[in-house]
Amino acid sequence: MSDLLGIGYSGLKAYSRALSTIGDNIANAQTPGYARRRLDLMEAVGGGNAVFYRGNVNPGGVDIRGIDRSVDAWLIEDSRLTSGDAERSATKLGWLDKVEGALSDETNGIKTGLTKLYTTADQLTSDPSNKTLRAQFLQSADEIASGFRTAANQLEKMGEGIEGAAASEVEQFNADLNALEQINIGLRKARPGSTNEASLLDERDRLLDKLSSQAGVSATFDNNGAVTLRAAGSGDLLVGGGVVTPIAVTAAPDGRLSYSVGGAPLAIATGSLAGLAEGASHVADQRAALDTMATDFAGQLNAAHQAGTDANGNTGQPLFTGTSAATLTATALTPDQVAAANASGSNGNMLAFGTMRGSNDPEARWSGHLASQAQTVASARAQDAAAATRADASAAARDSVSEVDLDKEAAELLRFQQAYQAAARTIQVARETMQTLLSSI
Repeated sequence: MSDLLGIGYSGLKAYSRALSTIGDNIANAQTPGYARRRLDLMEAVGGGNAVFYRGNVNPGGVDIRGIDRSVDAWLIEDSRLTSGDAERSATKLGWLDKVEGALSDETNGIKTGLTKLYTTADQLTSDPSNKTLRAQFLQSADEIASGFRTAANQLEKMGEGIEGAAASEVEQFNADLNALEQINIGLRKARPGSTNEASLLDERDRLLDKLSSQAGVSATFDNNGAVTLRAAGSGDLLVGGGVVTPIAVTAAPDGRLSYSVGGAPLAIATGSLAGLAEGASHVADQRAALDTMATDFAGQLNAAHQAGTDANGNTGQPLFTGTSAATLTATALTPDQVAAANASGSNGNMLAFGTMRGSNDPEARWSGHLASQAQTVASARAQDAAAATRADASAAARDSVSEVDLDKEAAELLRFQQAYQAAARTIQVARETMQTLLSSI
């Protein structure tokens, strides 16, 4: 009867643990990073007798090997790679959208001001002495200058925003590196197959998911599951052997970002940190282009205005002052100081203004720049959509293995409840049989 009691006891112990594992799965069905757990059970090894030797007979039953996590290493790695690409494209697109908004006519009115300037000049050709039109001409110049200053200010704030976001991301990245090393310490001490080990492995994978979404990393694992983490591409050690090497970010005067690890340059090609660097470079390019256009437009329009004479016969003065988009200012002129005339007549200079409109005039160049920016954003949006689709597909494939299915857990719950009841019934039968035998003596 000791065999039967032992079998029943091992069943109660194993199936109770299995029910507890299923309970953990159900409770954590919506917990990010949680991988479904399964209790690994095996038949207990029984003893036997040789021909000339009677050995001790161990009861049969069931043994617990430990807890298995439902994971697929290849699917996890693929999910991390695609997640990094998706985060890079999404982060970049977010800042490119903001740049497009800063350059749009609804925000700065540059395009409207340029069109109004040429339209007013055209109207002055018919009535060059009209002071209202002259005042509108000067107002258009002021709107253009104000628009450039508005766009420059928004792009500057954008650059500062990207720099701050990158600093925050790097700080979080380094904090996760330190947390990962603590997980490594815990894994080296954890009992294999224990619930504690499974929880540590879940947290390890969650941290690796976050780090992969921020920057390209490469992970290898020892027999305990502890991770050695390196920067993808360069191979620089980030976590391993009890050492944590933080990364750093530096912003150039124009706002461009660069990363380093241990004082050496670090190239990051994927993840949100790569997206921030690409966004910062785009903003820097747009700030430089805006300054170039502001000074070019000012020089071109100043030259055109200075080629004429005002209502008092004086040579026209510059319409703008300033050496960049942020400092561009309309010159304070009176309506009489609008240089509408030239040697050919009282409206000759305004007629010359009209001939400026064409493929290379400020109005056309600004429209072309906006179209180029829109095309860049459209391309980034297409890349983001493709990256997001790939990431979603990889995540779905990973979840098909690791995700908790409540219907399956419900079926498993019923199965192990019945097994537990059967084990309890086995003990009861052993007890009743023993009692019957003892009563018959």
